[in-house]
Amino acid sequence: MSFFQRLKNFKSSNGNRKYLINHSSKECPEDHLDVPELNTLDWIQRKLGDSPDVMIRSLAGFKEQTNIDVTIIYIDGLIDQQLLTTMLDVLANSPISSEDDPIAWIKNHLPIGSLKSVDKNQLLVSVLEGQAIILVGEGNTVFTVSIGGGARRSIEEPTSQTVLRGPKEGFNEDISTNMALLRRILRTPDLRFDPLTIGEYTKTKVSVAFIRGIAEPEIILEVKKRLLSIETDSILESGYIEEFIQDGVYTPFPTLMNTERPDAVAGGLLEGLVAIIVDGTPFVLLAPVTFFRFFISSEDYYQRYDIASFLRIIRFSSFLVALLLPSIFIAVTTFQQEMLPTTLLISLAAQRENTPLPALIEAFLMELTFEVIREAGVRMPRAIGPAISIVGALVLGQAAVQAGLVSAAMVIVVSFTAISSFVMPAINMAAAVRLLRFTLMLLAGSLGLFGILAGLVPILVHLVSLQTFGVPYLLPGAPFKLQDMKDLVLRLPWWSMRTRPAFISPSNPVRQGSNQKPSPQLTRDEGDEEQ
Repeated sequence: MSFFQRLKNFKSSNGNRKYLINHSSKECPEDHLDVPELNTLDWIQRKLGDSPDVMIRSLAGFKEQTNIDVTIIYIDGLIDQQLLTTMLDVLANSPISSEDDPIAWIKNHLPIGSLKSVDKNQLLVSVLEGQAIILVGEGNTVFTVSIGGGARRSIEEPTSQTVLRGPKEGFNEDISTNMALLRRILRTPDLRFDPLTIGEYTKTKVSVAFIRGIAEPEIILEVKKRLLSIETDSILESGYIEEFIQDGVYTPFPTLMNTERPDAVAGGLLEGLVAIIVDGTPFVLLAPVTFFRFFISSEDYYQRYDIASFLRIIRFSSFLVALLLPSIFIAVTTFQQEMLPTTLLISLAAQRENTPLPALIEAFLMELTFEVIREAGVRMPRAIGPAISIVGALVLGQAAVQAGLVSAAMVIVVSFTAISSFVMPAINMAAAVRLLRFTLMLLAGSLGLFGILAGLVPILVHLVSLQTFGVPYLLPGAPFKLQDMKDLVLRLPWWSMRTRPAFISPSNPVRQGSNQKPSPQLTRDEGDEEQ
């Protein structure tokens, strides 16, 4: 028999074996909900595979007084041990007569959690979510008690979006804690959380947050529609959901914002945005967001408006530098040398006299080297990560210049480009710039400045055509909305920003009263007249 014939027979037999395994697993009796020979307790043990972290406690004291079995089932590590101890103490030691109805007594005397009656289909979901199950009798009556807890990360300062002035609290991996952090900021009954469950195996809790009366109903419905259309095995982080529901599938630019700052999410909700909170991650998604929002930091609203406007100008300038500086340097030094001053041209020519590589290859090697150093600094342990960055940035760069592999000017250009990419508050926007920079460098090395223009025009066309949940991506710049320009590149004083962005929340645009401009002299004169 030839090799290919044996391979064909092996694949055929393996496929038949796989089918038999799947077929036999579907015929297992414990997978059926209604098995007459199994009671509820045995059925739960079968479904969970007799796992050692599934705890089953029978209350002997309750049975001695009522002659009725009461069993508590929970998963160790997912519940609060203190609340569990309190619940067991009440059920085991509280006096109850045989004449009392056990079910009514449990409902009236259990002092903790929200007691809910569930059917058999909801048992596994409840216990896997961290709730305790109370089985009364043979299991015909089942209650769930919300005593979720266990080991969780405490509330800490955000690591990816730090500020000098502003709140220091950040989201963590627990969805209940994240919703509570928003409740602390937005103390209004109009703040709504719509719960969803996504993931066939993970059963990940997802909550859609919005402020009723500010967020547009069409956007809320569209967000829920896209979330409900997700059919997948698992949702382990909000990035899964971002790729499932984003508008621009084939685009490097992000169409949803992710943040781990509760104040940033609260500010977005107050402008009509919709937040998507995912259990298991500290990063919350915001939609719809436009291109200019990725350059806005929470600290802009805690500083004076003149300082905030200056910092925004720096961020937009850094975006252009990170995108265009290497390609412009390649184009000018390769094709358009006449654009440089004579002194600078002579200096650059002297540096490149002993450099064996063209400017394009030289820039590519330097950029790729810096990307490797950046990734190594992120993946290495924190104790030696800064040392790797210092060695890569200083020692390696200096050695490359002295060896004549690269010019000193190219090291300066690449270093300043890398520093500029870190100025942008949104990491995903900085990643998009990193990808586009390589494309523009190729065009600049081929056609010079004309190649850069040939690359920028499709990028601008793509940005203009891009949308996020029905909102144009470049609003309020294109289409131009003059009334929404007061919080774009420049931030005007708070007393002049009376309205919200009309393109996001047109039905409720007013957010503060008129005539809010401070007038201390007028106030002092009025006080003198009253005296």
